[in-house]
Amino acid sequence: MTEATTTPAPFRVFHVQPGASAAELDALPLRPPPVGFYWVACTRAALEADLARFQAMVQAVTGLQLVDLHVTDLLSTQLPSHYDYTSQYDLLVMRQLATTNGTAEQPLPRTVRGGPPVLRRIDTSPVGLALFDALLLSVHPADCTVRDAYAERLVAPPPAVAQLLNADQAEEAADTLVCHLNTSPSVAGVGLPGSTADLMLRLINHIVDNYLELRRGLSRQLDHWQVALLNPRGRFNHWSSLMVARLALHHLTEICEDQRSALQAWSGALDGGRMACDSGLAQRELELLKVRSRDVLEHIARVAHHVRRLEQSTEAAVQMHFSVQNNRTNEIMRVLTVLTAVFLPLNLIAGIFGMNFEVLPFVDQDNGFWGALLVMLLIAGGLTVYFWRNRYLARTGR
Repeated sequence: MTEATTTPAPFRVFHVQPGASAAELDALPLRPPPVGFYWVACTRAALEADLARFQAMVQAVTGLQLVDLHVTDLLSTQLPSHYDYTSQYDLLVMRQLATTNGTAEQPLPRTVRGGPPVLRRIDTSPVGLALFDALLLSVHPADCTVRDAYAERLVAPPPAVAQLLNADQAEEAADTLVCHLNTSPSVAGVGLPGSTADLMLRLINHIVDNYLELRRGLSRQLDHWQVALLNPRGRFNHWSSLMVARLALHHLTEICEDQRSALQAWSGALDGGRMACDSGLAQRELELLKVRSRDVLEHIARVAHHVRRLEQSTEAAVQMHFSVQNNRTNEIMRVLTVLTAVFLPLNLIAGIFGMNFEVLPFVDQDNGFWGALLVMLLIAGGLTVYFWRNRYLARTGR
């Protein structure tokens, strides 16, 4: 194996033999595969820089060429997920839901200057998939982890061979494995895709499942904000970031809907029998493709459901925040109202005895001041006890 480098390879080529093995090639194929099919995974920049070479490769392997409009779709970073086809091949574009180590090639709208850091690392660039009978051409962004992650799984040695102690045992086990593969085709090649369509569905499933990493980071950030929103004594100062996060969640919902629409359109071609007629797929393999496509659709539906749940929980936290603030304001106003009601009769008494009349009762008496003060204290104490017993001054539990 070659050492990993920081710069991704412009393209990787794999020869997949269903029921046998998968091997990585060093150069683009120049003839149809004797058995199995090819998977050519290239970056968008490599396809744009060397389009003629890739078209020649497609011509040599399949006898066909990509339509110019489909080449434009493969090179574009703005297209949503969609499905298109010709009489010779299918084209499927799926936008990613994954996080990147650096800056995303196509970040979510309005997340550059606002929002949590995880939103600025979401890669929404599309992955283009051109599906032929003997070739799957996938076009990825430069820092796409889907290609390399699935490639490692594709060419990984079987566990029984990978754990051997020496070369003699490896050779003996390899011979045994080959004999087993030749005599047991129903068990051979377990884990390897059976066709280009099967490989395409597995790549799409890997793209959708990459949302789990995004979900964890985004869920932690939103949970932190929810705790801050529900703190009645705290002051929440991240309203702009929260609004950006809500817009991003809404955009993620649209991405999931586009993914589901595109894959449903492709699955409709399976149900219509067009692909079985064009590619000569066996009935059992066609049924397996239908099952796998429904499984991928179910994964997309789960992702969309979780995005909507995050959006709803964020909205609920905002509503609860305003409810808590309103409740706190009501408590403050209630206390102030009670204090005003307590001091209102005291102000009345003070106002009466402050009138500029020549004759006022109790003014000329020696203990008039203390008597008036005692009456005022009794009135204030009585009102306070009355309001306390009626729970006007009781604190509500939090």
